[in-house]
Amino acid sequence: METRPETRLRTRELTLAYEERTVVHELDLAIPDGKVTVIVGPNACGKSTTLRALGRLLKPKGGAVLLDGEELAKLPTKRVAQNIGLLPQTPVAPEAISVGDLVARGRQPHQAWWKQWSEEDERAVVDAMARTDVTTLADRSVDELSGGQRQRVWIAMALAQETDLLLLDEPTTYLDIAHQVEVLDLVRRLNRARGRTIVLVLHDLNQAARYADHLVAMKSGHVVAEGAPDEVVTADLVRDVFGLDSVVVPDPVTGSPLVVPGAPWSADGVGETEQDEAVRG
Repeated sequence: METRPETRLRTRELTLAYEERTVVHELDLAIPDGKVTVIVGPNACGKSTTLRALGRLLKPKGGAVLLDGEELAKLPTKRVAQNIGLLPQTPVAPEAISVGDLVARGRQPHQAWWKQWSEEDERAVVDAMARTDVTTLADRSVDELSGGQRQRVWIAMALAQETDLLLLDEPTTYLDIAHQVEVLDLVRRLNRARGRTIVLVLHDLNQAARYADHLVAMKSGHVVAEGAPDEVVTADLVRDVFGLDSVVVPDPVTGSPLVVPGAPWSADGVGETEQDEAVRG
């Protein structure tokens, strides 16, 4: 009998839609506790939509998201914020806010009218800034920062919530390759040091295979495959999900699957596709 992974966060026959357009269809997904889960797939496959529902930013059309066995939609907002931290795709900071003030906003779910800023809040903010290496930026305006610095600050704010579950929607978007690696290494360190459950949506399949403990491949609102990257990432899967001919080889540094695209187009016909033939036609 197959054993299901331990999980605090899961979906049950989850259907998601924007107005009349259904994006995710009866999805059953369990997020393994204490692991880094990465969701991949082509554009408009439903991966970011799924993450938004996991963070209660999108109400299900059918089915449910469950946190500790209870429907997320029925839980008090404060309880959700104390358990799930979410960094959306393009967060917007208030104009001229300082790094320290933005990170401190992560403590709002733990405060009440009779209990404002506390020593525990201070400790959480200092720790979050230290872990993301933004302490020296505390007095600077977020508007002045580079893309990589700004992304680390947003992650610090999410960390300051001190949730066991952290959801990050395409945290490497608009970053150059060095800053992409910097952010993903930070995610890995946070998971390994504190055992946090982290769910990422990524576009880059090779980065996903390198950093994920658990990989979820989606297509047209359904999960096509999930599991350890070396079990999931195959040439057949890449062709099925992304429509790309490729060769999958071991990454020379990590041993994780590395997707090498097929031959590029050239004038002598090498790498020519059916589309090219039709154009010549």
